[in-house]
Amino acid sequence: MKRYERLDDIRGITLCSMILFHAVWDLVYIFGVDWRWFYTDAAYLWQQSICWSFILLSGFCWSLGRRKLRRGLIVFGAGMIISFVTMVFMPAQQILFGVLTFLGAAALLLIVLEKYLKKLNPHLGAVGCGIVFLLLHGINDGYLGIRNLVKLVSLPEEWYQMGQIGNFLGFTEKSFYSADYFALFPWIFLYLTGYFLYGLMLQKGKLEKLAEQKSWGRFFNLVGKKSLIIYMLHQPVVYGILFALDKVGLL
Repeated sequence: MKRYERLDDIRGITLCSMILFHAVWDLVYIFGVDWRWFYTDAAYLWQQSICWSFILLSGFCWSLGRRKLRRGLIVFGAGMIISFVTMVFMPAQQILFGVLTFLGAAALLLIVLEKYLKKLNPHLGAVGCGIVFLLLHGINDGYLGIRNLVKLVSLPEEWYQMGQIGNFLGFTEKSFYSADYFALFPWIFLYLTGYFLYGLMLQKGKLEKLAEQKSWGRFFNLVGKKSLIIYMLHQPVVYGILFALDKVGLL
C-alpha cells in the first residue's frame, strides 16, 4: 500500500513537539526548574495541540493500515509495557491509561464498530463526533463541557467510583493519578472524527491528491514513519540527558 508522505511528515512534526514538551515537563516536575510559563494557558494549549493532532491523525490513518488487529495489539501492548515500567521504576510519575494504551484500544474497538460506522454519512459522522468530543471534554473532571472553558452540567458522583474500569472509560476517581492520561471518553470521539474525515476525503476523491504530495523534509518524514519506537524510547533518553546535565551542574 502506498504511503502518504505528507501524513508521515505531520506525525513526525507532532512527535517532535511532544518530545520537546515532555523534556520541559521533566525539567519542571522532576528536576525542579522554576519555569512559571509552563503553568499558563499557553502551555496547556501547546499540550492540547499535540494530543489533538496525534489522535485525530491516528483516527484518519486507521483505514489506511493493514493488519489492523496486529497493529492494535502491538500499540496496546506497548502502552501496557510503559505502564509496567513506570509503576515499577518511577511510581511518582507512573503512566496508567496513557496515549498508547488509548490508541491501541481505539484501533481494536474500530475493528468491531467498522461495519456500523461505514454505513454513516462521513460528513455527519465527522461533525457529530467532533461536537460530542467537545461536549465530553470535561468528563474526566466530572462534568459535560469544554475543560477549563465551559461547564454545562455536573455528572453524578457515583459514576466516578467504579475503580480502574471507570478510570479507563473516563469516569476518573479523585485519587487516580497518571502522568499521561487518555481515557476512552472523550478521546474516542476525536479519534472517530479523524476516521470520518478520511471517509469524507475518500468520498470527495481527494485522497489521490494527498497521495501525490511530496514530503516536506526527510527528517520529519523518518520520525513519522518510526513514530512508535521513537515514542517508546524518547522518555528514557530525554530523562538520561537531563540527568547527566543536572549532575554536571548545567541545570
